[in-house]
Amino acid sequence: MQKTPHAMILGTGRAVPEKILTNADLERIVDTSDDWIVARTGIRQRHVAAPGSALSDLATEAARNALQNAGVGAEEIDLIILGTVTGDMKFPATACLVQEKLGAKNAVAFDLSAACSGFLYGLQIAEGMMASSGYRRVLVLGAEVLTSMVNWQDRDTCVLFGDGAGAAVLGPSDGGRGLLQTYLRSDGAHSNLLYNPGCGSVNPPTAENVAARLHTIHMEGKEVFRHAVTSMTEALKLVLEREGLRGEDLDLLIPHQANLRIIEAVVKRCKMPMEKVYVNVDRYGNTSAASIPIALDELRRSGDLRPGALVGVVTFGAGFTWAAGLIRI
Repeated sequence: MQKTPHAMILGTGRAVPEKILTNADLERIVDTSDDWIVARTGIRQRHVAAPGSALSDLATEAARNALQNAGVGAEEIDLIILGTVTGDMKFPATACLVQEKLGAKNAVAFDLSAACSGFLYGLQIAEGMMASSGYRRVLVLGAEVLTSMVNWQDRDTCVLFGDGAGAAVLGPSDGGRGLLQTYLRSDGAHSNLLYNPGCGSVNPPTAENVAARLHTIHMEGKEVFRHAVTSMTEALKLVLEREGLRGEDLDLLIPHQANLRIIEAVVKRCKMPMEKVYVNVDRYGNTSAASIPIALDELRRSGDLRPGALVGVVTFGAGFTWAAGLIRI
């Protein structure tokens, strides 16, 4: 089922905090080691925002970089979609704060909560709204300050996460370039395997709930690993089949940067060479919704992502949510 693309990427941008937390730094905080972290995750360092930092500042910096890269003015943006689970506050939407900081006065703005899948969910929603409502310039962001909800006493989770923001400016497709395929899925039956139970209506921020660390990330790592590999493999194979392609036909695969072992397992099942897979999890850790747009921007600015390249993207996150897509650059 081949599809004519309605939207293409005009420009990208990224932003990460200056502070870097290495595995050696973590050895002084929790019972862990560099060897243990690298062997299980592939992560060597991550960027960490200062306590109380505004996600909107990080997202705005990435957005400005993307607008500059695209040659698009903030006033030209019709729509802003921000994928995040770590907004500045419960409401208003952090996308509205980014809109104000950018000066994008003509934009509709809203947040999207799909955890690590937020950016790919945002791309499909953006394309659909461009096709149905006539939006011509759309800013899609994935941004997280996950370290604001990390339990630094939990050695299994505190080593995984980093902070960052990535952005893409979309415009009408030019011929065959753009989003060729997108596929989204979710399964709430497994919502108890990766979640933050606090600060919502079920567990409001009382002194007792904060003392019990209900405001931090809780994860059943082995189960998440298993579901992530299966779901990402299924999603990537499906979008390839829709275009009559196989993994080897991709010029490049950009997977969600959660864990190197997950990436390697998905790549093996899809029969792709690792040489065609972009990996930066060693430098950023798991930045959730920001991981794919950060990687996209690194590749574009390094010159390794040339016009016409066929790129696969695939992700998995809490919910569970997962998604895959094919992009002709």
